[in-house]
Amino acid sequence: MKTAIIFDCEFLCLEGSQRRFWCAAHDPDPIIAQIGAVRLGLEGDFPVLDTHKAYVRPVDRFGRKYALDPFFTGLTGITEEIVEAQGVGLEEALADVDRFSAGARFWSWGKDELNMVAISCYVAGIEPSIPATRFDNAVKLLIAAGMPIEDLARTPSNKLADYYGVEHPPLRGHDALDDALSLTYTLQHPMRAGKLLPDIFERV
Repeated sequence: MKTAIIFDCEFLCLEGSQRRFWCAAHDPDPIIAQIGAVRLGLEGDFPVLDTHKAYVRPVDRFGRKYALDPFFTGLTGITEEIVEAQGVGLEEALADVDRFSAGARFWSWGKDELNMVAISCYVAGIEPSIPATRFDNAVKLLIAAGMPIEDLARTPSNKLADYYGVEHPPLRGHDALDDALSLTYTLQHPMRAGKLLPDIFERV
């Protein structure tokens, strides 16, 4: 079955980091601490075939462990204890999600790959292991499905399923896997209604 990978990342922040574009002297580098991914089938009923979730041990540009700010923990639910117990290094995390993808294209709400690969690898001093050509922006897909531009601009990934009135299991906003699932359930909705054809995943 042809597939697409819907993914999301959570990356380090303090309160107000987004508003400051991570440019304040005390802001951390916006590197990833969590990856969530969903394998979406592009045939039949467009099923969720599998999911993947990983915690990444964030280190600064000198290789020192980043302490998680309480604001980040409150936002994402990611604690120092979780990262310590379940976290892996960046290279391993990227290799694992690449294996999970089995060569399929990655789609996120926006350009999460810039944090997942470009910034995180740059800060860690390692070569990016997944090329930019493997990633695309799922906003294109919902434009093709007819979602108004003004609604796209004000709807975060964790609110997409609610926007379309899609029933789904409980999801936690700012959890990478749950946000990826919210986007996946959203994409299934116009696909099953015939408003988003699966071949668009290969031609946009």
